[in-house]
Amino acid sequence: MPVWQHIYEELNDPNFVIISAAQDTGGEAVVGPIFDAANTTYIQIVDTNHTISSVFNFLNVPCAAWVDETGKIVRIDEGTYAKVHHFGGNDVYAPALIDWVKNGTQSEFVQNADTVTKNIRSLSFDELKAEAAFRLGNFFREHGYNEEAEQYWQQARSLNPDSVNYYRQNLTLSEEGSAGESFRKMMTTYAEEGKDYYRPLNLEE
Repeated sequence: MPVWQHIYEELNDPNFVIISAAQDTGGEAVVGPIFDAANTTYIQIVDTNHTISSVFNFLNVPCAAWVDETGKIVRIDEGTYAKVHHFGGNDVYAPALIDWVKNGTQSEFVQNADTVTKNIRSLSFDELKAEAAFRLGNFFREHGYNEEAEQYWQQARSLNPDSVNYYRQNLTLSEEGSAGESFRKMMTTYAEEGKDYYRPLNLEE
């Protein structure tokens, strides 16, 4: 967040705004202190049911959609880091975003409608059931029924095993947290199986 804040201040464009959504079932109690510590001036919201991922069928974070002044999505990506960090990240996405803010429709990084549509995955019936199970799990967790919550969260995970969001959300409630041994093991498995942890950004296009 501090890096995005720096970029936001550097651009200083009244026609550009960042809306940052933290997807965490812990809500304001968990996310609020993180937002406060970041001391950002752009908009921050808490998305307890991962609604944004549901709309765009994002499987992982960080992710982003560029929306122009007419409300049209002109780019959508996963793995949208502001800098390289110890989990990988990248240093190509932020410059592409800056280029778009400065050049608008003339930016080489704007995607056409067909590409944007293709990058918003269609939800299968099992994935739709996974969404329902995940939200039921959140409901039970909120009301103190942890055993039932775990049951539905595991059901969501089995119905949509490609969703890293589901997996990491569950890890946030474990002792090791979302970036501990289980997470690192998952990353190793992805690498060994040749799977993309994020879809390629294709920023050369």
